[in-house]
Amino acid sequence: MSTLLTSTVVQDHAVVPENEWIAQRKELLRKEKEFTRLRDELSRQRRELAWVKVEKNYVFDGPRGKETLAELFEGRSQLIIYHFMFGRGWDEGCKSCSFEADHFNSFIVHLNARDVSMAAISRATLGEIQKFQQRMGWSFKWLSSYANDFNRDYHVSFTPEEMAKGSVYYNYTMQRFPREEAPGVSVFYKNAAGEIFHTYSTYGRGLDLLLGAYNYLDMVPKGRDEEGRGMSWVRHHDKYEHSKTTGACCAGEQHA
Repeated sequence: MSTLLTSTVVQDHAVVPENEWIAQRKELLRKEKEFTRLRDELSRQRRELAWVKVEKNYVFDGPRGKETLAELFEGRSQLIIYHFMFGRGWDEGCKSCSFEADHFNSFIVHLNARDVSMAAISRATLGEIQKFQQRMGWSFKWLSSYANDFNRDYHVSFTPEEMAKGSVYYNYTMQRFPREEAPGVSVFYKNAAGEIFHTYSTYGRGLDLLLGAYNYLDMVPKGRDEEGRGMSWVRHHDKYEHSKTTGACCAGEQHA
């Protein structure tokens, strides 16, 4: 008999004998292994993308004063920049970016061991960044790009004129976006001659795999439990007990 006919349904979910569960699990494992192989191949192709030489001398406001993009490598050859949604005059950083940033402190030391430096960059002023960073208890490097074109050049900040048109250039296409700042990750390489190259950027749901908590949620019975709501459930980690449903930044929307 089929599994469907022999199953006992509890709360609309099938419950089967152990041997049937093992058979289903093995089939899912086959698909998981294929996904892993496909992901490995995609990662290889990502590394083979052509690079673009960075010609501008970007200077940021950071905890050590003025720092150039080259200085952010801190003696390493690879640099990851997290484009944190936090505009000048905002009371706090984006809650979805904060969800991402809650992961940073624990893994940057491991990136450093693999010749990779990492920093976050936002359009907010350094004072605004430091005030919020202290509140969140984070120690990762975070700089302000308010005085340069970095965010605009990497398509994570939009002008009032662009917003007024209803669509902005984000994730390599024109689309609607709810705020003037957007999230993303950009990767850079610096050679022995000191030349810097832009090697990769990802935006929207390309950031999903970077959220460790999401990978765990994807394994539990209810999953992310976001159907029709996107990331609207996410809060700053100091607001969960007393928060109310709000629509902030990019939360509640899924941007392709």
